[in-house]
Amino acid sequence: MTFDLDDTLYNNEPIIRHAESVLHAYLESHHSDAAKLTPKQWWELKRAAITKDPRLASDMGQLRRIVLTAALSGTPAELILQAPVDNDDLHRAVDACFNCFYDARNDFTLGDDVHEALNEVSIHLPLIAITNGNVDAQKIGIDGYFDAILHASVSRPMKPAKDMFNEAATLLNVEPKNILHVGDNMIKDVFGAINAGYQAAWFACNRPMRIAHERMRVLPHVSLDAIGEITAFTSQY
Repeated sequence: MTFDLDDTLYNNEPIIRHAESVLHAYLESHHSDAAKLTPKQWWELKRAAITKDPRLASDMGQLRRIVLTAALSGTPAELILQAPVDNDDLHRAVDACFNCFYDARNDFTLGDDVHEALNEVSIHLPLIAITNGNVDAQKIGIDGYFDAILHASVSRPMKPAKDMFNEAATLLNVEPKNILHVGDNMIKDVFGAINAGYQAAWFACNRPMRIAHERMRVLPHVSLDAIGEITAFTSQY
């Protein structure tokens, strides 16, 4: 079995909003010019970086570092990608900003129902996490349930691309048709899984489970009303 993480096991949007606010407060204290950038200007930095190197769209961590480097140095993101800045002070400042955001991004607690479900399933089946995000599974206390955790990156295209699904099937040494992927996004998870030959279970913890309200290409094999229902698939083991 494979699992998505963001918005499947926890509501990711308020976590990211909080981390962004923590980073902004840090920038106000340490880098006032960068703190004055508007949301539109931050978005333009991201767009410029992705336009220069489309692979960055799959790597949230590396993209954020490039954008922070551009914001702190006043250098266009595309020029940083073309000729990386050789400045130790700047690198240390970017690391501090990134760590400020990343620590806050991983500062949350999962529900007991999530731990109980993952623990029960992991006793019976090997599990692999497949995520487009960059959450630290060890910091949020779920790494022990998974045999591997695959993060999208410049070398691993994000879902719905087949790459991480194929990699997970290879690691599990199981035919894709015999793997169930659990995820919230109808395109990235459900379509991505089915397109890779998997079966798909739809579960979203961050919104009502109303399939008619979802944008989709294919229907999931099953939808869940609660994460604990996933344990029903282990009854035969």
